[in-house]
This record gives sequence, C-alpha cells and structure tokens, in this order.
Amino acid sequence: MIVGNGPVPDSAANAIASADCVIRFNDCRSYRPGERTDIVAVCNTGRPAKMMLGTSVSSALHPTIGPAAWGAHPAVVEATGIWCVRNPAVFAALRAPLAITHPELDDFCDDETAGFEAFALAAGKTFRVLDAETQRFLETILAGFSPAPYIVPSSGIVVIADMLGAHPAADIALAGFAHVGWEGHPFAAEAQLVDRWIAEGRLRRLDAAPALSLAVGS
Repeated sequence: MIVGNGPVPDSAANAIASADCVIRFNDCRSYRPGERTDIVAVCNTGRPAKMMLGTSVSSALHPTIGPAAWGAHPAVVEATGIWCVRNPAVFAALRAPLAITHPELDDFCDDETAGFEAFALAAGKTFRVLDAETQRFLETILAGFSPAPYIVPSSGIVVIADMLGAHPAADIALAGFAHVGWEGHPFAAEAQLVDRWIAEGRLRRLDAAPALSLAVGS
C-alpha cells in the first residue's frame, strides 16, 4: 500500500490496515490517528529535507516541522524503515544544470541523506537510498507522455516505480495520489503513466474519485 499526501477516502482504511506494507511520504499529511505505517519515504535533498531535519533557519518559523516534531510524528515513530527517495548521485549531477536554468533553486540539490541515516540509526530503523536507475528509467518513460518542462519526477512516482520493479507480482495499491502540486514535477504525465500501469493490471487505486480531481498528493 503506497499512501500519498492527498485525501484518502474513509473506505480505504481497512485495506490500508490489512496490507503487508504501508509506505507514506515526508510529513505523512494524510495519516489519521491509529493508522498504520511501515516505511516513511523522504525527500532527502533541499528545503523539504532541511525542514524535516531542522537544518534550515526556516524550520524555526514552522514549529510543526523539524527534527523533534517530525521524528515524533506517530507515523514516523511506528515506521520500521526510512527510505531516501532522491539518489545523491542523480542530484549531484543536476546541480550544475539547475544553476543555469533555475538559479533560484540554489539549495535544491543539497544532500541531507546522512542526516536521515543518522536519524534512522538512532531510532533503530532500517535505512535505504533508492537506486539512481529508477529515476533515470522514469525520465525515459515519462518522455513518452510529452510532459511540460519539469525538474524531477515526484517522490510518489519514484516509489511506485521502485515497488513495481522490486515486486512485479505483488498486489500494489495506491491511495492519496492526486498528481497535482509543485510545478517542478511532471504531474500530468505521471498521472497518465499511473493510469497506464493500472490498465496493465500492475497497480490499482483505492481512491473513489478520478486522479486529477483531488487535492495535493505526493
């Protein structure tokens, strides 16, 4: 079960609870008290990572985010593993091109992987960094949907692709994915790709509403 940060229907609660593995993202915004979490997949570069780990000045302005609040979130506490979605090698290579095309994103590639690894070790959780090849594969396949110019695929689609590759015979279900949000992700193309995988029988959605009609996902 891969649960994004968009709205999750109440009807999905039992299916999420009975899944073999429940993956959530970053600050687990769609989590409801008492729900289950096994893995928290985090955006481990740039401002989101700094906010979660409390390594940026801006984290002091948001008391609901930071190492104490994030680490104490019930979903993060319950999780047995922390996954870093953004492979450091991919983002190191992205730094120079972004400095030219998007100079305002000067900290986008700042790597906070070590901070998440230290957190996982201290909390007794497993730790994993997703393979760089997953993002490279996604960039190739997303090109077939003629996306508008974008920076990187979203964390949600990277984890979905990772799970499909690692567990091709598994029953993989999605909830809380709206495929809208930050303009640097190719959400329209990602929605089309997910719909293709659903049509091929590789995924299924628990959301009752169409993918593009919901609020912000992962």
